[in-house]
Amino acid sequence: MTEIKGACPHDCPDTCAFITKTEGGKAISIQGDPSHPITQGFLCVKLNHYLEWVYNPRRVLYPYRRIGPKGSGQFERISWEQALELISSRLKEILTRYGPEAIMPYSYSGTLGILNFGSMDRRFFHRLGATRILYTICSSAGKEGFIATVGAAVGPDPEDIPNAELIILWGTNTLTSNPHYWPLIQKARRRGAKLIVIDPRRTRTASLADIHIPIKPGTDSALALGIMHVIIRENLYNPDYVNQFTYGFEALRQRVAYYPPETVAEITGIIAENIEALARLYASTPKSLIRLNYGLQRHTNGGMAVRTIACLPGLTGAWLYPGCGALLSTNGAFPINWEKLQRPDLLPNNPRTINMIHLGKALTELDDPPIKALFVYNSDPANSAPNRELVIKGLMREDLFLVVHDIFFTDTTRFADLVLPAASQLEKLDLHSSYGHYYLSLNKPAIEPLGESVSNTELFRRLAKAMGFEEDCFKDSDEELVDQALEGSGITRERLEKEGWVRLNIPKPFIPFAQGFPTPSGKLEFYSHRLEKLGLDPLPDYKPLPPSSYPLIFLTPSAHHFLNSSFGAIDSLRAKEGRPVLIIHPQDAEERGISDGDLVKVRNERGECYLWAQVSYETIPGVVISPSIWWGSFSPKGTNINSTTPDLEADLGRGATFYSNYVEVEKAESE
Repeated sequence: MTEIKGACPHDCPDTCAFITKTEGGKAISIQGDPSHPITQGFLCVKLNHYLEWVYNPRRVLYPYRRIGPKGSGQFERISWEQALELISSRLKEILTRYGPEAIMPYSYSGTLGILNFGSMDRRFFHRLGATRILYTICSSAGKEGFIATVGAAVGPDPEDIPNAELIILWGTNTLTSNPHYWPLIQKARRRGAKLIVIDPRRTRTASLADIHIPIKPGTDSALALGIMHVIIRENLYNPDYVNQFTYGFEALRQRVAYYPPETVAEITGIIAENIEALARLYASTPKSLIRLNYGLQRHTNGGMAVRTIACLPGLTGAWLYPGCGALLSTNGAFPINWEKLQRPDLLPNNPRTINMIHLGKALTELDDPPIKALFVYNSDPANSAPNRELVIKGLMREDLFLVVHDIFFTDTTRFADLVLPAASQLEKLDLHSSYGHYYLSLNKPAIEPLGESVSNTELFRRLAKAMGFEEDCFKDSDEELVDQALEGSGITRERLEKEGWVRLNIPKPFIPFAQGFPTPSGKLEFYSHRLEKLGLDPLPDYKPLPPSSYPLIFLTPSAHHFLNSSFGAIDSLRAKEGRPVLIIHPQDAEERGISDGDLVKVRNERGECYLWAQVSYETIPGVVISPSIWWGSFSPKGTNINSTTPDLEADLGRGATFYSNYVEVEKAESE
């Protein structure tokens, strides 16, 4: 029996270190690395089923060519030589007739491994001069808002969370989406810390908190402004810290004057007395941590919401203490040499850029030139992209050459002209940063690739050769790519191969802003001249969600047993999740004649989906919730929640706005 160290590739802040045991060339078990300070020997419910992912009957193990109509999912097996010839000849034809911008890649977080997320693939499409995409679908609005306030996408070290005396989980269901923080939070609570959860839904996490504050979706910045109003009005802020470490306090004072608790109560649905109590508790506990996650920034005002919340520790001085302040992401601390990896110097010109949340529009409306070839990898846009019906309309185009590289036959592969087999995490080398801790990890291959599956890096090496690219960078091995990614980091591949994971070269404890902030002023910026120059409000503010004729806000947070659409192919996890449901408050259900267990139709101007009603006080009136993402092929009538979600851009970072989604719900015919 052999033990091989690896790292979880999925879109989760925990980036767990795991150990795979193999025997006779087959993986027989996978477990969390007990020596890793964050993983602490346990894995989430999803990764505990990872061998069902690797040895899954739905895996794509060979190249396939479409033989039926688009959308039929009818394929025949072909060789890699045939597949590469088909792709290269078709791409060359499109290049000659329409130019390189008629070719577009589409990828995101099917793996967060640095090599397979963005290295050889970026080189390939840069060399082509293809249309580029903006990677905005997850976190760009919140990241921009956080950086506008404190200057970098970093925060306190999660290992120091037990030092906090007050923890506010704001818009995050930690037990589902960040489970390895829970032992650290519990340690803080055993020392006397209070735990507050701010969330529209009474989640698993909220039910275990000392206080749960249900808030109307999209009103988070108003609550933060109301808290600041009370703190400033009652002189509860730390004047020494404000004077030394912040910029624009007097302007902030004037702004928050417009947000007294009574006004904020009308906006948020939280009674004024509770807003005041929260403000006083927060101000009186400077050793506090606000843990944000990405759900609350998936609104049209999401960037400003994160920016405003990030201002709160600037009033109390919480940034001075280990494990305290505010934490959205740690990713900005990782010294990855992206320029070496992605080689933007290969670009022959400055091709157009398309926001990935506008995939449907790009495929159905774009001209001069139109998109004639779409290359999908690390993604399942037929299930996970917003405005799904428009996306599928685009994927159905007979004149669109669609290539999909995936581990599974997904809903997107149904529309493909070619389906290529992707390697699982146990079958490839990769390097992993994290957006939830400060450890760099190396994933070693534990088994040989099943069938004829290949990693993204190997795929694009083969394609580069088939296209006749002669640059030496297309011959770089995965080991050489790791070395290039680490160049200048002070960490070597040899050390990672020996140890598995390594802490970044940062102090312990790590208090990133104890001496100041990497902003233009060197201070936490209540007032941002950078935003002002962009024509944006330089101060924290609240803007309501766009008006709608539909009465209910539809939220689609992560299901406990899924991670976006990634685990939809795993039978046992679908069985644990049950079926696609709509959580609806009894008041809203009664008004619509809906009973628990009814099949309901959720609809708006973009489309509709069908879910089973779960009538519950888990949500608040006016808000319906569906844990996601269920594949359309496993859902009633082949639809899923993204048939209704908008492709509007957020206020910052051109981010996605999945949760600024208004719908109507009605009882449907049972089937």
